[in-house]
Amino acid sequence: MASRSRWIALASQLWFALALALALGMGLGLVSAARAAPPLPPAVQKELDSAVMAYESGRLAPARQAFETLARRRVPAAEYNLAVMHLRGELPKPSLTLARRLLERSAQGGFVTAQLMLGRAFEHGDLGPRDLPLAHRWYEVAAESGSVEAQVAMGTAHYLGRGLPKDPARAAHWFLEGAKGGDIGAMYLLASMYEQGDGVQKDLRLARYWYAIAAQNGDEAAPGKVKQLDALLAAVPS
Repeated sequence: MASRSRWIALASQLWFALALALALGMGLGLVSAARAAPPLPPAVQKELDSAVMAYESGRLAPARQAFETLARRRVPAAEYNLAVMHLRGELPKPSLTLARRLLERSAQGGFVTAQLMLGRAFEHGDLGPRDLPLAHRWYEVAAESGSVEAQVAMGTAHYLGRGLPKDPARAAHWFLEGAKGGDIGAMYLLASMYEQGDGVQKDLRLARYWYAIAAQNGDEAAPGKVKQLDALLAAVPS
């Protein structure tokens, strides 16, 4: 059973991921405790947890002060949380410019949720002018850090040629990473690419494998593709 401190840390990360999603009008991006940023010293983690608990209990002023203190010490989670408070208008003088600066510092410090959110924000123009090249630079950082959502975003961009050069091989690479991370859409798209030989060498057995995994995870179209490929593979001489 996870310790109470680990549960609090994870809950705090999920809470602020939701807060930023609401502030920017985006979908919720969940944070893995192991991927949030380098582990904090126990004393610093305790300060962060106390600040989060203050925020959750509605004591915004002491929460803000604690986050500001930690942010000055370049604690990425605190920089991220403080940015969220700016975006939600929970500070005396909320600032979109400062929120962006804090998110960038948090992202540079290894906070994957901040990296992903910056990608989304620049893609949709939520922190200023829409900037697809900058969005995909942050998506790539988040993808390389293990964000499944960012991996799928990178695969989609390369597949469609949207904001990045159309590159089926790179698309297949990122869809594979996303599929391994559990994204059902990436599983299906990767299977289709193996079926068609799009960006990868055509391989009906690998196509069938990924369609089957997608089917097991609830994709409605995948079971029909599995049956179709089973018939094709059965007709191929061994």
